[in-house]
Amino acid sequence: MAYRILIDLNVVVDVLYKREPFFEASAAVLAAAEAGHIEGWLAAHSVTTLFYLIARNTSPAAARVHLTRLVQFLKIAAVDGRAIEQALALPYRDFEDAVQMMAGVHAGVEHVVTRDLSGFKAGPLPTLTPPELLALLRRD
Repeated sequence: MAYRILIDLNVVVDVLYKREPFFEASAAVLAAAEAGHIEGWLAAHSVTTLFYLIARNTSPAAARVHLTRLVQFLKIAAVDGRAIEQALALPYRDFEDAVQMMAGVHAGVEHVVTRDLSGFKAGPLPTLTPPELLALLRRD
């Protein structure tokens, strides 16, 4: 059974913009999702942010192409009123991280994969960095 993982927006952005030194591990996380080694999830609001970022640097058409490709192998975790209310109750400095955490909880994921471990530490789900997730997958 594949791990159910919520992938933080920073991991996807690392791949889209080939940000070093994070690109290789982040790309391997997305590749693991595409290959079915993990069940990868994105919070719904991350998709809209990705569209904005890609369209700003390329075009809306290019953003649609990239997102269409991503949603072929990543599931979308809903963000509803309940998730927002619960996110407001988390002691997070970054509200966007709190919303991602609660979207992951509602989707039934097991971990959040992020480079920002400190931003998620007060939440109900354990967090892993991309290299930590890859090491866990190698052990299994």
